[in-house]
Amino acid sequence: MDNVSDPAPDLSRLTIDRDQPSPALRRAFRNALLLAGAAVVVVAAAVWLLTRGAAPTVQVATAMVTGGGGGGGGGGGGAAGVVANGYVVARTQASVSAKVPGRLAYLGVSEGSHVREGEVIARLENADYSAAVMQAEATVASERATLIETRADRDQLQREARRARDVRAQNANLISVQDLEQAESKAAQGDARVEAQGARVQAAEAGLRLAQATLDNTLIKAPFTGTVLRKDAEVGEVVAPSVGGGLTRGAVVTMADLRTLEVEVDVNEAYIARVRGGQASRIILDAYPDTGFRGAVRQVVPTADRQKATVQVKVSILDHDARILPEMGARVEFLEPAGQAAATARPRVTVPAAAVRTEGDKAVVWIVSGRRLERRDVVAGPVSGGFREIRSGLVGGEMLVVSGVENPTAGMRVKVAGAP
Repeated sequence: MDNVSDPAPDLSRLTIDRDQPSPALRRAFRNALLLAGAAVVVVAAAVWLLTRGAAPTVQVATAMVTGGGGGGGGGGGGAAGVVANGYVVARTQASVSAKVPGRLAYLGVSEGSHVREGEVIARLENADYSAAVMQAEATVASERATLIETRADRDQLQREARRARDVRAQNANLISVQDLEQAESKAAQGDARVEAQGARVQAAEAGLRLAQATLDNTLIKAPFTGTVLRKDAEVGEVVAPSVGGGLTRGAVVTMADLRTLEVEVDVNEAYIARVRGGQASRIILDAYPDTGFRGAVRQVVPTADRQKATVQVKVSILDHDARILPEMGARVEFLEPAGQAAATARPRVTVPAAAVRTEGDKAVVWIVSGRRLERRDVVAGPVSGGFREIRSGLVGGEMLVVSGVENPTAGMRVKVAGAP
């Protein structure tokens, strides 16, 4: 075997080409670019979503134009002037309680029951009072029997005294003066005993009337014709004329005469000069905002509330309706006479009181225009019925922010509640 040497290796293939990157490096670089691009897209989307979600949702109201000779239906007679909020109350209302303490044995009414004056609506346990009446009746009977006996004794003594006088008149020797005087004295004593017994009979009869009145006081009667609004006690509970502790109740039921319903409202004292007795009014209940009821001012209470700067006005409800219930919220619009309203009316811009903000010594509102906020200085009147008159700064129809943003700024982007 010939000894042949191996050819020398070609080392030129082991050289590094520094001008061209390796395939692995190119793949890593490409992946890095893709990840960076994805991150930029994600960041941009997040910024867009955050910017879009940062717009607060606000509640808005439209500035309304009223007056100008216009009139409203439902109340009739003219245009709405002053507006005030209040509640329906019953002028005749009472918490009916027992006159004596005791345990409630019977309650014959429930909420909504109609009762007539004098009707028994509840009864207390009264066995002891019934026994007292029977005892008083027995005492009266005994005293009357004693009176009959006393009168009989008196009559007998009077007859004996007359006989003695007659005998003495016919023959002075048959009866002495001393015997005659004794007979007349006994007759006088008989008269006195009859009078005393008659007084005891009257006292017994008075005791009977007292026992009967006390027994009657265990019957709780309706003080007037009306409707039961609330039951304040149940059978088995101890009731008393006034609450004496945690184990007793004062009232048994609360009732009212629904024919005397009226609305009590607080009118800002700045507008009270425009309200007068007998003035026609329109009453709108919160429960039925689309229905107006006729009313008339019954009384302007002659005092003001210094804390609220208001005067209470009581308005009678002229339209009796079963839907009107005590303690319902109501709005009263005091109407101006048609002729006077036409002669003196001027357009007025009114807005919800919550739409007007105070910044320093200025009143401002924030208007939503093109989904952005715009600040507007206004001159506002006092609050009346939850609304304020804007005397200058608005023309009506503007969309105002009522709530939803605490610190508004001009140009702030907002979203109107309910808007797409």
